Amino acid sequence: MKKIEKIILKKNKSKIVSLSVYSKNTARIADKFCDLVLVGDSLGSVLYNYKSTKQVTLNTMIEHSKSVRQGVKKSLMVVDMPYNTYRTPKEALKNVKKIMLKTKCDAVKLEGGSKIKAVVKILIKNNIPVMGHLGVLPQTDKTFKFKGKKDAERLKILKEAKLLEKLGVFSIVLECVETSLAKLVSKSLNIPTIGIGASNNCDGQILVIDDLIGLNPISVRFVKKYSNIAKEISKAVSNYSKEVRTKKFPQKKHSY
Repeated sequence: MKKIEKIILKKNKSKIVSLSVYSKNTARIADKFCDLVLVGDSLGSVLYNYKSTKQVTLNTMIEHSKSVRQGVKKSLMVVDMPYNTYRTPKEALKNVKKIMLKTKCDAVKLEGGSKIKAVVKILIKNNIPVMGHLGVLPQTDKTFKFKGKKDAERLKILKEAKLLEKLGVFSIVLECVETSLAKLVSKSLNIPTIGIGASNNCDGQILVIDDLIGLNPISVRFVKKYSNIAKEISKAVSNYSKEVRTKKFPQKKHSY
């Protein structure tokens, strides 16, 4: 719980740095610079080319989380609960306990507000740290469209953010929420907000590591590419290919 308390205490003091990672190698790097590491069900599209996160299974999340856990030492590790694994309080508790036991993660993240009220209640009652997620909800939204343009939509998101806080979540991800609404929600809560496509008015930010290093060929407004690692990998593989074909590799020092 100390890691969670540290995240909460950063509210209004320093920005929370978060990344979604899917393996121990990237997790080891992210852990050096992040406050929070998320094993996101976005791995469905990033790694498996699924059409939606609905196809991601509980076992897939568990296996990737077990890998990530090996690379995370200091950061708070959160795991996404995949689609159709928390439809009822009983189902949610069973599946969350399974994930936490097998992955040794620190917390779980669930999408939604009032619709998952009973689920969040039972998890909090059982001392399971929960992270909320509002705005664009990839597991259930039929189309990708930023949230907060209409008054009714704005009111609903603000209301549900306050509800989640009251239920006991320690933080809320705001995905693709309009700038002024993200600011309003962040200022209205005592718990931190983590934005993705929701402006710098949030208390922290999260991106997918494959996106920011240029490994995943994605082009969306909220992603900034800080590196072109795909180019570096291509260069390395090209050099390896040439050396194998010209018999420059392996040399004697590379052989037994």
